[in-house]
Amino acid sequence: MTLRDAEVGKYYIIKKIKGKGPLKRRIMDMGITKNSEIYITKVAPLGDPVQINIRNYELSIRKEDAELIEIEEIEK
Repeated sequence: MTLRDAEVGKYYIIKKIKGKGPLKRRIMDMGITKNSEIYITKVAPLGDPVQINIRNYELSIRKEDAELIEIEEIEK
């Protein structure tokens, strides 16, 4: 499952970041790293962008970037 498929109001753990080079580095520089916990706060009506809460701050991610982030749902 990728971040693009995530549902609003649920918690997830980041399992893997696909991509290579500068693209992967940019995603990681935003604080999105393996085993980080995220909460989906909003998804725009057309699915772009996805707003998440990670490391106590809000972050909006484009759907192209969200497709590169593999996640797993957790219970809270």
